Amino acid sequence: MLKVLHIIPSLAKGGAERLVADICSNLAKQQLAEVLLVVMSKENEYAYLTAGTSIVQCSSRVVPSISGKSKVDIAAFMEIVKTFGPHIIHSHLFEAELLSRWETVDGVAYISHCHNNIKQLKRRSPQDIKRKVDLTEAYERQLMIKKYRKCHNHFIAISSDTELFLKKNLPKDLHRIMLLSNAVDVERFKRPADFKREQTGHDMIRLVNTGSFVDNKNQAFLIDVALSLKQRGYLVNFDLLGDGPNRSKIENKIKDNGLYSSVFCHGSVDNVEEYLHNADIYVHAALSEAFGLVLIEAMAAGLPVICLDGIGNRDIVEEGKNGFMITGQDPELFADKILQLHHDIKLYTEMSGYTQHFAGKYDMKQYVVRLSEYYQSLLKTDQK
Repeated sequence: MLKVLHIIPSLAKGGAERLVADICSNLAKQQLAEVLLVVMSKENEYAYLTAGTSIVQCSSRVVPSISGKSKVDIAAFMEIVKTFGPHIIHSHLFEAELLSRWETVDGVAYISHCHNNIKQLKRRSPQDIKRKVDLTEAYERQLMIKKYRKCHNHFIAISSDTELFLKKNLPKDLHRIMLLSNAVDVERFKRPADFKREQTGHDMIRLVNTGSFVDNKNQAFLIDVALSLKQRGYLVNFDLLGDGPNRSKIENKIKDNGLYSSVFCHGSVDNVEEYLHNADIYVHAALSEAFGLVLIEAMAAGLPVICLDGIGNRDIVEEGKNGFMITGQDPELFADKILQLHHDIKLYTEMSGYTQHFAGKYDMKQYVVRLSEYYQSLLKTDQK
């Protein structure tokens, strides 16, 4: 059987981590590969997804230094590779890239899964290097290009935007790129046939958002949207799911605007689907997005999506069919779109039905079949 080693820094809450947990679980369930998941931290916030996955924590680290004082400790990782004997090494996020490519093994196909536009791979001119971090990242790019060439590296891009980024910033001889959009367990997020929504009040607008509380996810903008709806006289029940450094700031903004009975911060939760099932509309305000996995989850639950243009999510939102995309941070316009769906029952019903159909194209079961076929094609190609 095909043996695949996945490596990621941790299984903390995040889109990449969630996808990896789902991939490993489903490859094993469908008996498409024998999988070993290597993590560089004991943190695992996806224990409910990885219960049947073989996981090994690895102490190895690679910290490159432009001064020539790189810290390299790869013995533990190389021993894992030797013991498992993978056909494929599939890495996720840059720390795992560094470790898994520092020393490579003949006969193994190497895949870099690009969950975002990796800043360390950005092509820079001398004029672009203005800070120490720019110099460090330019050095890391040069280093990784050599490593990628040595192992005949392959790349997976999760969106058209990420694919374009790779083509623009990688040398042409490294343009071995597959576009493979993210996926979710669609069945998990579908509303059960016997589902009954919680009663939260007459003519209530029920909103939900999922994401880490960081600047890019931009929950502060969504508070402005909720305030606009309240000022127009509407009742709102808005669930914010996630955690992070900005959570207290967002909670203070909720309190300062008198929204404490309308907007609720629940922290990181495992039962995201239950909150989606009790909502009417999914709202998302990320400033940039490599793909937008949470949008697919929401659509699988039958929710139309209203979001800002994060570029990567352009692959997902079909204007007026499964959602609306707003250009520019205009909370009044954003609120207008929510009210359009709230008042137009025919439009809402049509969009809700289409979102579920659309999400079916991103089902994890189909995804891992395509991924396993890709693995097999790489082995045949690289063996020539």
